[in-house]
Amino acid sequence: MTDGAQSAEDPAHARGPGSTADPRSTPADPDAPETDAQRRRRRAQFLRELHEAKALRDRVQPRRVKAARMRQAMRMRTFRW
Repeated sequence: MTDGAQSAEDPAHARGPGSTADPRSTPADPDAPETDAQRRRRRAQFLRELHEAKALRDRVQPRRVKAARMRQAMRMRTFRW
């Protein structure tokens, strides 16, 4: 095999420059336990995406957001300490 043919078959070289796959997020050994740093990185990414999705939903459905705000205000007014 030549180097050109080998690099074309290699999945690491198949990714283009615009690829969103993060090589750090996929462990080399799938049976290896996840480290704390990897778990925190995945959690931070999840929370960023969740916040973005909630913000998008709020922009797309303003009536639902207003109703939720009104319900929350009513709960706070009727809550007894």
